Amino acid sequence: MEEVLAQLQAAQQEIDPQFKALRNVMGALRTAVPLAAAEQADALPMQKALLKLEKAALDVESEELDTAVALFASATQNALDNLAYEFAKDLREAFAERGETMEGRPPTLSVGWLTFKIDMAARKGQWFFGKEALTRPIPLSLTGILKAYDRQVKRVVERQIDVDKLLTELYQAWQDCREKRKSRPSRINIVETYSQVTLNRQTNRFWNAPSRSTFKDYERALFVRDLTRLRASGVNRLVVDGEERQLSLGVATKSQTEQASRSIWLPETAVDGQYYSDITFE
Repeated sequence: MEEVLAQLQAAQQEIDPQFKALRNVMGALRTAVPLAAAEQADALPMQKALLKLEKAALDVESEELDTAVALFASATQNALDNLAYEFAKDLREAFAERGETMEGRPPTLSVGWLTFKIDMAARKGQWFFGKEALTRPIPLSLTGILKAYDRQVKRVVERQIDVDKLLTELYQAWQDCREKRKSRPSRINIVETYSQVTLNRQTNRFWNAPSRSTFKDYERALFVRDLTRLRASGVNRLVVDGEERQLSLGVATKSQTEQASRSIWLPETAVDGQYYSDITFE
């Protein structure tokens, strides 16, 4: 009987994982089927059921199941899109009541210089200036979204700067970056320049006791906003040691645009703009 027992146990060990996988996928299907049968799609429960179904289906080999999961995923996305459109309609109306126009279509909407990206599955959204996030994902509450918008307009969009001072800071940071290299290149990465500007803005308090509490932050989003202000002002020349220097920004290549450490996207409107990779003073 020992041989029989060993064979039975071996069969059990082989079948058990398959049984558990089928049990899991059947449970997920039992949740998904009533949602698919409903007269009106309920997007958020469908999204939750889809995640469970996709996970369970990974352990089961079945073309029929794969097709079913793909169809349910498509239906879920359509339901989420419809829900996002309904929410966007309410949000547009809320801004219209304030005399402001919201443009675009979900998941990306825009008001003035700012964009709002909706993640309906997470039931949250986020405000951006260009490609830079201004807020953490916030719940899809009209009141909360409007309040966050007002704060970011005041903090970022209406931000005023001394463009001549910023131009001088950029030149100094560009020079500092060049001096760190033996070759003294004329082109310096724009993100490196931004980092150097931030370092140059630190006070003696930080250098005497470097810490988070003594560090003077210069958010990347604010740097991007300041650069758009500078470019819009038309100020791009300064005199250094009797010689005139002109600021130029180099357009990024496709590979550079894929890395936030190699390029910065400067908006020309809320949704249009250009990636730049380097900075020069000629």
